[in-house]
Amino acid sequence: MSGAVPSLDLGVVGNCAFGALIAPNGDVVWSCMPRFDGDPVFCDLLRPARASDDFGFYAIELEGLAHTEQEYLENTAILLTRLYDARGGAVEVADFAPRFRQYGRVFRPLMLVRQLRPLAGAPRVRVRLRPACAWGSRRPEVTFGSNHLRYVGPAPTLRLTTDASITAIADEMPFVLDHPVTLLLGPDETVPENVHDLGRRFFDETRSYWREWVRYLGIPFEWQDAVIRAAITLKLNAYDDTGAIVAAMTTSIPEAPASGRNWDYRYCWLRDAYFVVAALNRLSATDTMERYLRYVINIVAADGAERLRPVYRVNGDARLAERVEPALAGYRGMGPVRVGNQAVEQVQNDVYGSAVLAATHLFFDRRIVWPDLPALFARLEPLGEIAARVYDRPDAGLWERRGVARVHTFSSVMCWVACDRLARIALRLGLGERAARWRAQADALRERILAGAWSERCKSFTGTFGGEEPDASLLLMAELGFVRADDPRFGATVETIGRRLRKGDLIFRYVEPDDFGVPENAFIVCTFWYADALAALGRRDEARALFERLLARRNRHGIFSEHLDPATGELWGNYPQTYSLVGLINCAMRLSRPWEGAY
Repeated sequence: MSGAVPSLDLGVVGNCAFGALIAPNGDVVWSCMPRFDGDPVFCDLLRPARASDDFGFYAIELEGLAHTEQEYLENTAILLTRLYDARGGAVEVADFAPRFRQYGRVFRPLMLVRQLRPLAGAPRVRVRLRPACAWGSRRPEVTFGSNHLRYVGPAPTLRLTTDASITAIADEMPFVLDHPVTLLLGPDETVPENVHDLGRRFFDETRSYWREWVRYLGIPFEWQDAVIRAAITLKLNAYDDTGAIVAAMTTSIPEAPASGRNWDYRYCWLRDAYFVVAALNRLSATDTMERYLRYVINIVAADGAERLRPVYRVNGDARLAERVEPALAGYRGMGPVRVGNQAVEQVQNDVYGSAVLAATHLFFDRRIVWPDLPALFARLEPLGEIAARVYDRPDAGLWERRGVARVHTFSSVMCWVACDRLARIALRLGLGERAARWRAQADALRERILAGAWSERCKSFTGTFGGEEPDASLLLMAELGFVRADDPRFGATVETIGRRLRKGDLIFRYVEPDDFGVPENAFIVCTFWYADALAALGRRDEARALFERLLARRNRHGIFSEHLDPATGELWGNYPQTYSLVGLINCAMRLSRPWEGAY
């Protein structure tokens, strides 16, 4: 980032095939290709400072740069960066990945389009395109053509096709930008059309696509801009080809400075399924929701109940052995940079309830036509059988603790959810005997969980059976239907969480030490859960005020990462974070005034 200290004040562009993160000065600092969990072609975000011989970035540099502006084109995923020099020169860079309907299907090529347009004066710009390969360890070989450059790496080989001077780009020489220039970075394929005209058409079609998509969202009356930006960004985290939705586009952004809590989030967690599906359903984004449900069901079908893992690659593969990549120093030099995630090896008993809960939408949402619901129910029942067996067994829990296994209340509740939803599904299908059987199982589990998770001494539910500390996942007990919101035990638990886990406006997931010490920053979605819980308890005004203060902590583009520093308000953790976006959407939908009579 031209020597600047990296931050998460980044724009996000993509087309549901890949994504890219762009710094305020227009540098592309992160992008994995050919998909989210691939090798980072641009990895400057994980380098502490840029030296003259560095690579892994894509910069449009304006000579004499004085200041920059950056914003999204309204209701789109097209990012506009304006660069101003000290002599009155100005340049606009439009960044996007093409996405639109063509020939009866969605066209989403592995292509980043950059359009440069002079706005004022006689600006001189320099294009520095330096992709990386093999996790930042080397640069690809460069070959030349009459109107293109090829970057030949292990995979994929990229081609830059442009109407700018190939020599100027290859030699990184500045040139006066006196007319628009188009840069198409994509597959190693010939571009047979006029580059400017093609870029213009891609821009117009992509703008129309996103605005049409936004038009059909179900959004609340209040906080519309916040929800729209969160919805677009959530969709950008979706991998259309399989339906997977990644937790974030990045790896190894620390949860807190020098904490060692550096994880790879470029994968799909089954636990997120319920939260993502619920948000997409509230938005009426049925196409993305249906793709995601098919991804989850395909995993259940492929792996079988006994082998269900917490996390998968976007192609459904569970081979995620964790390793450290030494060529990258890490965000602000705070390594290690991890690839893969050891959570795939953990026992996390909530996955059974997560899969059943997500699939429940297929049985009750009449907009989705599934070919054989009874057969799907039969496939889900083994998940309930396992959930009933393991509900009181130790696991790593929602927060994926690496050093200790306990009986986590949230995991137990999600095992109950598996049985409870199977009872409801069976009733929906007219399977009275199966419904009665699953209802009896769910009721038995519920009584045992209530006995194990409630602490009479603490006057609260606790994060683990027999424990004394709460954790933020207990805020979901009413939403999941395990207890009613007016149950005094739930109200007492919310009070305990507010007293024990709240720092300023932020709710921590837990505060006791773990394998890496005491958590320093707050997991953002927990504060949204807390606001939801306050509203459920009738404290709506308090919830709305807290929600609006949390919205003020977003970056300039209205996007969240995973964690927030309660003292400085700085974003930490992987970015953009699906959990945080989903929390924002769900909370806004619940707290907004209704459209009726609002104006």
